[in-house]
Amino acid sequence: MKRFLLAGAALLLAPIAQAADVNIRFSDEFRESLTEEYGVREGEYLTDLLKDDIARAFAEQMDQIGQINVVIEAAKPNRPTMKQMSDTIGLSFESYSLGGAALTGQVIGLNGETLANIEYDRYENDIRFVKGYSTWTDANRTFGRFARKLSDAAKTS
Repeated sequence: MKRFLLAGAALLLAPIAQAADVNIRFSDEFRESLTEEYGVREGEYLTDLLKDDIARAFAEQMDQIGQINVVIEAAKPNRPTMKQMSDTIGLSFESYSLGGAALTGQVIGLNGETLANIEYDRYENDIRFVKGYSTWTDANRTFGRFARKLSDAAKTS
């Protein structure tokens, strides 16, 4: 009986297989910005944020999707990154600016048919709304909106 319960618990805790392959990459210009200005580790952080948003937006339809391809064309932080602060004297985490991101995305169905292609960008335009933000708040907000729009576009095709 004990073995049966353990086996059942293992099945419940095993990750559910997802059909979709999620590919996220950076445009050449943004990759250069990460290397020279923001820091390479910020790219990993942004990729994780975007993957989470895509997983949430596509949760109900992931088994119908073959591939999701996204390019982060550009992103701007609201607060300085660690690399920016180490490179620029006088810059601190108290500094803040307008942030956001630009992305392109493609959804391919299981049969290889393109279900959706979208471009989306959003940048904050009022500095009054930025003061309490963390490093990538506006970019993260843009990622969430982008993922929902991409998911909606794939549903309607």
